[in-house]
Amino acid sequence: MTQPEALRALLEAVADGKITPDIAFDSLKDLSYESVGEFAKIDNHRQLRTGFPEVIWGQGKTIDQIVQIMSVMRQHNPVVIATRIEQSVYTELQKKVRGLRYYEFARICAIAPSEIEIKFPGQIGILSAGTADLPVAEEAAVTAELSGFHVHRLLDVGVAGIHRLLSNRHLLESSSVLIIVAGMEGALPSVVAGLVDCPVIAVPTSIGYGASFSGLAPLLTMLNSCAAGVGVVNIDNGFGAAILAGQILRTSDKLRLASQS
Repeated sequence: MTQPEALRALLEAVADGKITPDIAFDSLKDLSYESVGEFAKIDNHRQLRTGFPEVIWGQGKTIDQIVQIMSVMRQHNPVVIATRIEQSVYTELQKKVRGLRYYEFARICAIAPSEIEIKFPGQIGILSAGTADLPVAEEAAVTAELSGFHVHRLLDVGVAGIHRLLSNRHLLESSSVLIIVAGMEGALPSVVAGLVDCPVIAVPTSIGYGASFSGLAPLLTMLNSCAAGVGVVNIDNGFGAAILAGQILRTSDKLRLASQS
């Protein structure tokens, strides 16, 4: 049950006399945040406020911490996501967490239905400049898919072989938002933003030779793009790019309603 559904069900139960206000009050306390041991506080109201539930940052957490956090979060959300999970960590987690799925390239593990419902209109396009950028691109793609968005991928289309990009113009033009992942010199977002009429979210990666400074060079290239309509997230932040793209599509209904009023 999602947070809005849980809150509505709780209020209806009080109205119907099925539970007392005191019992409802105790339940509402957990709808704000919930402590897990002494190491975490789960923000159960985040989806109500922002449209997306809290996601677990896996890197740096112990196996037992991730297991305990997941066990609490799955009580409130049909989809529980943990990012930056290496294969060795997943191997241990799957022994302790029922129904856990792993997305190797994205380094994401999730508790999720076998079929993810598309809940939002529009399409998020994910482009990567090179094969080495795939982990960050897949982090974005899998995050968006698990969040209920339709995603299509266009991989290894960097500007060094720009014909690979130009021969797929139809995929660019069908996207509502584009996430473009690139390392090295990071020129791909600027090129694409000059070809399309939708928002472009640029993601610099830490891929490249020494002078790329572990992603600083593509980050600066993207920030200095002369193409309009390019937003930039942090180095290797595929997850953040997916949530930003999702917010653009998720809140598009507000604009439609405002135009009708």
